[in-house]
Amino acid sequence: MIDPGLEGRVALVTGGNQGIGAATVRALAAQGAAVFLTYLRLDGADPGVVATGRADYAASRARSGHDLAAEIARSGGRAAAWEADLADASVVPELFDRAEAALGPVEILVNNADTWQADSFLAAPADRFGRGLNAVSARTIDHVFSVNSRAGALLIAEFGRHHQARGATRGRVISLTTGPAAGFAEEVSYGASKNALESFTIAAAAELGRFGVTANIVCPPPTDTGWISAEMAAEFARQGPLYHVGQPEDIAEVIVFLASDQARYVTGQRITIA
Repeated sequence: MIDPGLEGRVALVTGGNQGIGAATVRALAAQGAAVFLTYLRLDGADPGVVATGRADYAASRARSGHDLAAEIARSGGRAAAWEADLADASVVPELFDRAEAALGPVEILVNNADTWQADSFLAAPADRFGRGLNAVSARTIDHVFSVNSRAGALLIAEFGRHHQARGATRGRVISLTTGPAAGFAEEVSYGASKNALESFTIAAAAELGRFGVTANIVCPPPTDTGWISAEMAAEFARQGPLYHVGQPEDIAEVIVFLASDQARYVTGQRITIA
């Protein structure tokens, strides 16, 4: 296997306690990276949890990130965790301070954490899967933009400041988005928030490239992190043979590549996983 050059590197992965985030933490640690992960345990009242109606998904979203950090440590790796609500902009500087105190300067930022709510310009009580549908409002917009867009931008900004202050010459920013980020029916604000994150990430590629930072977007397919029902899986299957339900590990492998030495000239790209 090609050495990705991640031994001893320090990564910060947001939303790292389950799903794609947890798979990414494990994949980076397996390559020798030290990983600081953030997480926020969600209760059963969260819109994204309620919409699935699945107890196993609720349990995974309530998992402590410290359990995963301990798992990495038992395997001989280095990891630390901190529970933080990224909707609170004030936590971002402290997040980097904590990561650097625990593991060292952050060289890889993975913007994975997000939040979800179904909203629409239509007056309808439910979406096509029967999930509760809200009218687009200041509340629904703020709910998703505070985490999916603003937090991602502030994390990139803090990463860039620390990177430049220490005169670093290698950095990676990797942001997770969604297929229909340019317009997402029945998930209007969610799609728009991901589109904004894409714009922030591409701007980072343009501005931070001179300091050795690459910035790229990973667009996963619907990924089985516990929220996909049998009805949804059937709907996705009807969209064609190359459109499938992915596994978190599939996405993590692409993230590892973008963090690697081999991807040093890959920047400003949107990598779509079918």
